[in-house]
Amino acid sequence: MADVRLAGAGDEHRVKVRNLSGGGMMAEGHVKVTRGAKLEINLRNIGWVEGVVAWIQENRFGIAFVEDIDPKLAREPIVTRSDETPRFVKPVLAMVDPTRLRKI
Repeated sequence: MADVRLAGAGDEHRVKVRNLSGGGMMAEGHVKVTRGAKLEINLRNIGWVEGVVAWIQENRFGIAFVEDIDPKLAREPIVTRSDETPRFVKPVLAMVDPTRLRKI
C-alpha cells in the first residue's frame, strides 16, 4: 500500500502497489487521474517520489518515476530502532488513583 498525492491537490489517496520497478509502478485504486498528470507517491522505506501518470485502465494506472528508485528498499520490512521498546509493551503513563474509582 502507498499514498498518492496529486500535484496541486493537497488530498492523499491510498492505493495498492503493483509491479514496482526502478523506473515506475502500477497503482490500483479509485483515484481520478489523467494521463500526463504529475503526482507524488509515498513508498515504504523510501518516502515521497515524484512521478507522472503514463497510462490509465479502469481503476489501475501506471506511474513513471522522475528519478529511479531501489525497489528492494520498498519490499523490505519497516525498519525500527532496535533499542526502542515497542509501544504496546510500554506501561501506561497516567496512573489511576484507585480511591477515586466509582463502584458499580
